[in-house]
Amino acid sequence: MAGHNKWSKIKRKKGVNDQKRGALFTKLIREITVAAREGGGSVEFNARLRLGVDTAKAASMPQENIERAIKKGTGELEGVNYEEVTYEGYGPGGVALFIECLTDNTNRSVADVRHALSKHDGSLGTDGSVAWQFDRKGLIVVDATKHSEEEIFEAAIEAGAEDVAGDGEEFVITTELTEFAAVQDALAAAGIVAESSELSRVAKNEVAVTGKDAEKLIKLMDALDDLDDVQKVHSNADIDEAVLAESM
Repeated sequence: MAGHNKWSKIKRKKGVNDQKRGALFTKLIREITVAAREGGGSVEFNARLRLGVDTAKAASMPQENIERAIKKGTGELEGVNYEEVTYEGYGPGGVALFIECLTDNTNRSVADVRHALSKHDGSLGTDGSVAWQFDRKGLIVVDATKHSEEEIFEAAIEAGAEDVAGDGEEFVITTELTEFAAVQDALAAAGIVAESSELSRVAKNEVAVTGKDAEKLIKLMDALDDLDDVQKVHSNADIDEAVLAESM
């Protein structure tokens, strides 16, 4: 899971630096719209919508944008009909990539994803080619400078968390999907504010990626993240720390 965490951390830092707020809002609006369409417009009874709204608020999205996205999902306002699609492939160093998209044009999505992969020494795989290498988990990140390991561990584990891991800067709490909401609630009740929360795909085994392959992989994942239709990119790469630092 270390590779995933390092990449997630670098994305958060780069997101602040490169001012890609508009692109982020586009992705969040799509997620909220689809969540409301699939499970209704109440955050109390729709866990996916709650997560999308919480993520949008953490990104400082205006409340009116959130409400409009929900209404488009429930049909109160006219909106685009987005479809959920996933693509599987390989990146430099032979790493596995699982790419989640929300799109109104699957032909465009697959063409854009294929182009990004081929441009950066990657390739598109068949359905099922890499999905088996990942487990679905809930991931909650907490700032290590604001909360002690003891208080985080106590609140998270008692609520059913699977693991709590820290690197000095942040703690990453891992949960099963069924325990994700309960752990979120327990942390909030304990006064612990999460930096981010997400349902993710965590690699069962990681592949160390160094040197030129690591540089190419970072460029590839950035290129995929920049695509409007791409919501999340998961990999089984444990990217070299020095190369990650240089990418900042």
